[in-house]
Amino acid sequence: MMEEYQGLTARQAEKRLLEHGENKIRSGKKASALKLFAGQFRDAMIMILLAATVVSALMGEYTEAMTIIAIVFVNALLGFFQEYRTERTLEKLGELSAPNAAVIRDGQIQSIPASMVVPGDIFCLKAGDRIPADGCVLGGDSLSCDESMLSGESIGVEKYAAPNPDAPQKANRVYMGATVTRGRAVCRATETGGATEMGKIADMLGTIEVQPTPLQKRLAHMGKIIGIACLVICLVVAVTGILRGEDPFNMLLTGISLAVAAIPEGLPAVVTIALALSVGRMVKRKALIRRLHAVETLGCADVICSDKTGTLTENRMTVKVLWTASGETEIGKRASSEPCSAMLLDIAVLCNNALLDTPAGRKDAFTTDGEPTEAALLIAAAKSGVFKKQLPYEPVKELPFDSARKMMSVCVRRKDGKYLLFTKGAPDLLLDRCTHYLSKNGVSLLTPAIKSQISQQNDALARRALRVLGFAYREADSAGDIREERLIFTGMAGMIDPPRKEAFDAVIKCREAGIRPVMITGDHAVTARAIAEELTIYQPGDRIMTGRELDKTSDEALTRMISNISVFARVTPAHKLRIVRALKKQGHTVAMTGDGVNDAPAVKEADIGVSMGITGTDVTKEASSVILLDDNFATLVAAVEEGRVIYRNIRKFIRYLFSCNIGEVVTMFFAMLMGMPVPLLPIQILLVNLATDGLPAIALGLEPPDKDVMRQRPRRANESVFSNGLGFTIVIRGLLIGLCTLGVFVSLIRSSGDLLTARTGALLALVLMQLIHVFECKSETKGLFSINPLNNLKLVGAVAVSAILMYLAIYNPVLGSIFRAVPLTGEQLRTVLTYCVFVPIVSGIILMIKNTASTHTVSSKSSRTVCAHPVK
Repeated sequence: MMEEYQGLTARQAEKRLLEHGENKIRSGKKASALKLFAGQFRDAMIMILLAATVVSALMGEYTEAMTIIAIVFVNALLGFFQEYRTERTLEKLGELSAPNAAVIRDGQIQSIPASMVVPGDIFCLKAGDRIPADGCVLGGDSLSCDESMLSGESIGVEKYAAPNPDAPQKANRVYMGATVTRGRAVCRATETGGATEMGKIADMLGTIEVQPTPLQKRLAHMGKIIGIACLVICLVVAVTGILRGEDPFNMLLTGISLAVAAIPEGLPAVVTIALALSVGRMVKRKALIRRLHAVETLGCADVICSDKTGTLTENRMTVKVLWTASGETEIGKRASSEPCSAMLLDIAVLCNNALLDTPAGRKDAFTTDGEPTEAALLIAAAKSGVFKKQLPYEPVKELPFDSARKMMSVCVRRKDGKYLLFTKGAPDLLLDRCTHYLSKNGVSLLTPAIKSQISQQNDALARRALRVLGFAYREADSAGDIREERLIFTGMAGMIDPPRKEAFDAVIKCREAGIRPVMITGDHAVTARAIAEELTIYQPGDRIMTGRELDKTSDEALTRMISNISVFARVTPAHKLRIVRALKKQGHTVAMTGDGVNDAPAVKEADIGVSMGITGTDVTKEASSVILLDDNFATLVAAVEEGRVIYRNIRKFIRYLFSCNIGEVVTMFFAMLMGMPVPLLPIQILLVNLATDGLPAIALGLEPPDKDVMRQRPRRANESVFSNGLGFTIVIRGLLIGLCTLGVFVSLIRSSGDLLTARTGALLALVLMQLIHVFECKSETKGLFSINPLNNLKLVGAVAVSAILMYLAIYNPVLGSIFRAVPLTGEQLRTVLTYCVFVPIVSGIILMIKNTASTHTVSSKSSRTVCAHPVK
C-alpha cells in the first residue's frame, strides 16, 4: 500500500513548515508566578487588612499586625496555587500530541518529530499510534480510532477511504490526539497545529477568562463597604473629639484604632478554613474541589449540563435483549433451556476478540478487555453459562470486521472435524446474506414474510435506542471457506449503555431542589432521548436539539429557546460552549460536566466546571473547578448540596463576626461621644477577637445541613450575603451587644468607682454575649431557646475553650496583669449576667415579630395569587 505514495519532497516540507509553522498547540502568553502572586493582593478586603496592619504597627500593636499579615499571606498563597494550576491547562493540551510520526517523504518512510508534520504530508498509522495531525484517510485496512477525548463517546469509530479524499466526511477524517485501536491506514495531513480540532479547542480555552465566584464578588463588595465605614468612623470620632477640645492627633489615632477594631480581620481566614473543611467533606463524598471558592458557587447552580456517557450512564455497554424466532430471552437464563438462544450465544462468544475474566470467589463479577460491544456480548453469554473455553469449537480462521461489509466472521472446527462459519454484523445487511433462519422447530426457509418480520423487530429494537447486532451461521466446506453467503439467521442482540442506578434519584433530587438537569452528548438523538426519558431529564413538552439544528440557530434565538431544551445530541466542542453561554445570558448559574478534551472550553466557561476523575483527560481536569472521583452524576448533586450547606454556614459566621464587631465599635464609639473613659483597652480588644473570632466562627462553618436544604430553590448568584433581613439582624444584635456592654461598664464604674473593675466587667460581658450569640447564629428563623445546641459538638467545644480562656485572663494573676483585668465579686458577676441574659430575650422578641411579619407577607401573596385566578 505504501508504494503508491511518494509524499512531499524535503524542500516542499521545509517550505510548508515556514508557511504554516510547527505542528504544535499554541498556549499563548503565560502569566509569571510573581504576577499571579501579586494579583492576590488586589482584593478590597485584603487591601483594607494591609492598611490595618500598617496602622496597628504604627500604634505599637505588633502582635495584631503580625496576625493580620499571616492571615493575608495564607490567603494569597491559596489563591496563587489555584490560579497557577489553571495556567497549566493549555500545556496539557500540547502533551496530547504524538511525539513522533511516520511520514512518507521523497518516497521513503521516515520517523520525524510530530511537530515537523506539515499540511500535505502523507503519514502512516497502525494500532496503538496517536494521530499526529488532522487528516483524511487515503487507504487502509479495518481502521478504527478512539476519539473519546474529542467526542466523549467511548465506542471506537470506524474509518475508511472515501472516493473523494477531500470531502469533509467524518468517517474519512482522523484527528490529532486520537488513538488507533485497530487496523492500519495511510492518511494525508490537511490541518496542523492551531488549525486542527485540538488547536481550535486550545484557542477557545485561551479566550475564556475565569470569572470570580458569587462569594468572591460579594466579599469584594463587602470590603468596599467596610472601607467606607472605617473612613466615616475615623472622621466622626476625630471631628467629635476636636469639637470637645481634645488633641487632634490623639483623636485621629483613636478614630483609626476604632476603625481597625471594626474590621473583621478574621473573616477571610474563617471563610478559607470553612471552605477547606468543606473540601475535606466533599472528598469523602467522591468530589475533589480544585478551586476553593467553587464550593460556595455550587450552591447557586440552577442548571446542570451533564454528559451522558459515563456520568448519567455506566459507560459500559450491556446486552438488554436477546431475540430469536422463539421471542425474547431473559439475560442470565441458562442457554441450554432455549436452543436458538444457545446458538446465538455460541456465535456471539466465538465471533469475538474481547477477553473475559472472572475474579476469584466472585462468579457474578466479570472484567473484560477489548471493544465495548464485544465485551458486552461475552458478559451476557457468561451470565447464561456460556464461556468460550468450554465450547466444543476451535477457531481456525477469521474474516475481520470492516466498515464496508459491516460484519465479522470466524470459521471454527467442531470436535467431529466438521467446520462452521459464524457471522455477526448489522442485521439488515446480514439478512441479505441469509437464505434460512433458525427456530425452535429447526432450520427453515427465510421467506420474504419472515424476513420482513425480522426487519420490523430490528426497527423496534432500534427505536428503544438499542444498538442491534445480528447473528448467523452455516456449515463450511473447509477452514478456508469464509464466504458470507447462504447463512442461517439465528437472532439479534440489543445493547445499550444503561443509566446509572443512582442517577435517577439524583435527577429527582435536582428537580426538588429547583435545579434543571440538561443532557449534552455526542450520541444519536434517539439514544439520548431514551436515556433522558428513563432518567426523567426529558419530560413532556421538552425539546431535543441536534448539533445540525444548532448550526442553523443564531445565538440570540438559542438564548430565547434554551429554557425548553433538555437534551442536546450530536454536538461539537463549539456547540457546548454556545450552550453554556446561552444559559449564562439567561442569568442561570451553570454547572457543566465533561471528560474529553472537547469539553474543556465549555467546562472552563461554566460557572462550575466539573470533570471526570476516572475517564477525564488531564486537560479537562485542569480546566475544571470540581473533579468527580467516581464519574457519577449523583456525586455532583451531593456536591451541590454541600455547596448550599457551606453558604448557609458562611452566612452564619458572617452574621456572628459582624454582630460582634459592631458591638465592639458601638461600645467604644458611644463612650467617646459621651465623654466617658475608653471601656476597653487595645490589648483587651485583641483578647476579645482572640477569644471569640477564631474557633467559634470556624465551628459555625461545621454546622450540619438543614433537612430542607435540597427542597428549596437555588439562591440567585447576585444575591447579597446580607439578604433576607440578615443585615438588619446583624445591626440590631450589634447594637444590643454594644449598648449592654456599655451598660455594664457604666453600672460597675458607678458601683465600684474603679475603672479597672469596670473595664473587666465590660470585657467579660462583651465576650459572654458574643459566645451566647454564636448559638443564636445557628438558625435565622429560630431563637436561642428553640435550637438544639448539641447537634454541633465542635461548636460547644469551641465555646468552652473561649470561656476557659476568658476565665484565665481574669482570674490568673499573670494573664490578668497582661490584659489589665481583675477578679470580679459575686455582685459584679450578677450585674454582668443580667445584661447578658437580657440580650437574647430581646433578640427573641424581635425575631418573633420578624417571623410573624414574614408569615403575614407570604399569606398575603398567596391570597392575591388565588384571587388572581378565580374558579369559574
